[in-house]
Amino acid sequence: MYWEDLTWPELDRTSRTTPVVLNLASIEQHGPHLPLSTDSAIGGFFMQKLDEALGSSVLVLPQVKVCCSAHHMDFPGTLTVRHETLLAYVCDMLESMVAHGFRNIVLVNSHGGNQAIGQVILEKFGAAHPDCRIVFLTWWRMAAAELERIRESGFGGVGHACEFETAIMMHAVPDTVRTALIAGQNYVPTFPWADSEMLISGRASLFRTIRAMSNGTGVLGDASLASSDKGRRITEAVMQQLIAIIRSLHEAS
Repeated sequence: MYWEDLTWPELDRTSRTTPVVLNLASIEQHGPHLPLSTDSAIGGFFMQKLDEALGSSVLVLPQVKVCCSAHHMDFPGTLTVRHETLLAYVCDMLESMVAHGFRNIVLVNSHGGNQAIGQVILEKFGAAHPDCRIVFLTWWRMAAAELERIRESGFGGVGHACEFETAIMMHAVPDTVRTALIAGQNYVPTFPWADSEMLISGRASLFRTIRAMSNGTGVLGDASLASSDKGRRITEAVMQQLIAIIRSLHEAS
């Protein structure tokens, strides 16, 4: 169920053990071949699939589209807010849910730049509300084992506007993909201890802008290996894991 589609009496009749899900996304550059809405489109597509699968057993909150994308601001079109702004905004939203009696909260992240602040939201809100279950997850990390079997690229092939994201967009909203502008592998290495991608973390973190990481293209990875069928398989892998998490929270309540 979508939270905003219900009337207040309908929401009032909803079991307070129902997990409430919030997608944190972005509006930012995704190279020359994907739209600024990519992370929001992917997150929204996953929320649609979740609603179709679980119906009245889940509540989907309005998506937060503009989040933390300062590292993309070298590219026109990117929108961003400060970490402090997103922290306050999301925590205020969660306080509203708690005030209405809901205790199972899942934050589904579809943008790499939200991972650090997402963990802070989890820690801050969780400490303030020990009676709640709050979960923070990022889709590619949640389904990493399955996605490793799906990928065809080598190291550096999955990062941003890459094999994975392009494939999901080809499956979910194919008309938005500028296929003629898709290029091959693009990854600018740095120190061996800092090199990372979606499925493999570095031993330490090194800040670089996306312009520096992508050699000015806005693309990290190999989008040429994307296909609609691969996007379907990625979606199925992600949804299998997400649905299992939501169901386990509901059953434990």
